[in-house]
Amino acid sequence: MAALYSKHRLKHLKHLCRFGFQTPRRNLTGQGKYDYDLVVIGGGSGGLACSKEAAQLGQKVAVLDYVEPSVRGTKWGLGGTCVNVGCIPKKLMHQAALLGTAVKDAKKYGWQIAEPVSHDWATMSQAVQNHVRSLNWGHRVQLQDRKVKYLNMKGSLVDEHTIRGMNAKGKEMTVTARNVVIATGGRPKYPTHVPGALEFGISSDDLFWLKESPGKTLVVGASYVGLECAGFLTGIGLDATVMVRSIALRGFDQQMSRLVTDYMEAYGTRFSWDAVPKKVEKLPSGLLQVTWTDTQSKQEHQDTFSTVLWAVGRAPETKTLNLKQVGVELNEDTGKVIVAADEQTSVPNIFAIGDIAQGRPELTPTAIKAGKLLARRLAGHSSQLMNYDNVPTTVFTPLEYGCVGLSEEEAERRYGKDNIEVYHAFYKPLEFTVAERDASQCYIKVVCERDGDQRVLGLHFTGPNAGEVTQGFALGLQCGFTYTQLRDTVGIHPTCAEELTKISITKRSGLDATVTGC
Repeated sequence: MAALYSKHRLKHLKHLCRFGFQTPRRNLTGQGKYDYDLVVIGGGSGGLACSKEAAQLGQKVAVLDYVEPSVRGTKWGLGGTCVNVGCIPKKLMHQAALLGTAVKDAKKYGWQIAEPVSHDWATMSQAVQNHVRSLNWGHRVQLQDRKVKYLNMKGSLVDEHTIRGMNAKGKEMTVTARNVVIATGGRPKYPTHVPGALEFGISSDDLFWLKESPGKTLVVGASYVGLECAGFLTGIGLDATVMVRSIALRGFDQQMSRLVTDYMEAYGTRFSWDAVPKKVEKLPSGLLQVTWTDTQSKQEHQDTFSTVLWAVGRAPETKTLNLKQVGVELNEDTGKVIVAADEQTSVPNIFAIGDIAQGRPELTPTAIKAGKLLARRLAGHSSQLMNYDNVPTTVFTPLEYGCVGLSEEEAERRYGKDNIEVYHAFYKPLEFTVAERDASQCYIKVVCERDGDQRVLGLHFTGPNAGEVTQGFALGLQCGFTYTQLRDTVGIHPTCAEELTKISITKRSGLDATVTGC
């Protein structure tokens, strides 16, 4: 590691020489001190957590945050993707869709509900946006309470200790810092090679801030973002289609992925498989005509939509930070910042956390935890590193999917198929019985080492409240729990989670894995 950083420092000096950088005159306070102990560029989940933790530990801290409007001109406040255009509004709109399903179930439970039942987008959207704005304000108050200087400016690096800030009017200022944390996250990609994609499409940066219903919607891309959006749009009564180039939920367990999409198709979401968009045209009616190619038959197809939502991945916000010029190494393929185990970049006093860091999970809780731990290390209060193994997550599709640890495919790759044991079960949530809902895709899977104590390698769950179920079992994986310990755990009855404590059928046995009885 020492040799690696010596190499990085040498490369850093070469960068400064190549670009003709000289150390600018600094506004120093005291005897040789910087303006701040820490400057964080980016006011998302990771950046805010890092800055507040550092300030609480006695550091002098500033945060620079500025949101460039989306391609469609959508703007939002402090808090980053999660608060404004990600986890929070997504979960609230998912809840709106679940309530729609609950209304249908309620009739079977004796509730007399007048028909027709309809959903009003504007009411939901306004309520969600009001909550988001309250969170924006809360973050500003917290920064003030912690004595963190908030600068609503776009930050970039002048050198390894100097940060330039520019506000919306083009006014500039510079500050200096002993340490710098880059936490600018990412933004949705547009397929600019597709004519009309940029001109007529929207992204998740826009969907949650629409004042009017998106109407019939084509979601291009089957990542968790695409499936979650299509799911709640279907759930509130809209016509939603997902266009999939190859597979859904790439990087997730593919058996579980198929269960998720099978449920969505039965739920009413349409899927256009093996499809690649060719062009988007706006018709005189205002509708969008989309032409796509079937990659199997090579035939072209067309349909019209009110909205086209691109969910084809995210790009890191690194281009305007001047990182390369000050010696910060980027991954040439992804554009993300290359970091060591302690979040350090190739420049010793510059760190990167969250979605912008190469190889890190693009998840809010990991960015928050990594930011807090980094702040503690920089303040000299801890040496603990972030553990990125066995990070749990949940996809909030109509049938939720929670997982922690390895997928079955990854376990096979690492250990070999003959060296793992997969326990599984199809179960029916009690809530589904009276409502007469199909539970064909409610499934649990526990991937274990085959020999010895059968340490659990991965746990997967589709069903109601998957996030709540998975969060608890994630602790077990962190502690290295075994299949025996799982079976020795007493379940809470009647719950979906208890089925994990009763799981006993292996895939290898070929036996029917359907749970019977209560």
